[in-house]
Amino acid sequence: MDIVKISMLGIAGVLFGFMLKGTRPEYAFYVSFGVGILILMAAVSRLEYLYDLLKKMQSSLPIDDSYMTAILKMLGISYIGQFTSGICKDAGYGNIGNQIELFGKLAVMTVSMPILLGLLEAVNSFLG
Repeated sequence: MDIVKISMLGIAGVLFGFMLKGTRPEYAFYVSFGVGILILMAAVSRLEYLYDLLKKMQSSLPIDDSYMTAILKMLGISYIGQFTSGICKDAGYGNIGNQIELFGKLAVMTVSMPILLGLLEAVNSFLG
């Protein structure tokens, strides 16, 4: 039920920011930023659970440590890129937000290349 709490926090932040936007627009951004940080902190607390699950998967399957590290890096890049892009867009700098998203996608592709190469090698060994 944490999603309900986070959703209510988000809605409260939006409503409060909307109220401030008419009188004090400079504070509306800070409200948006603060609520975003709180939601990001809640999401980061969930990463510990995900990390434990990945470790269990790694112990039960013969998976190289570099693959798990790459998966965690891709998750981190995705979360941070999406969060910062949203902040930029909320502040009225949509172009910078789009560039951050593009860079995040390229960074995820770069980190995932060793996994893709390992997969291609595994398929090649089955075929050859």
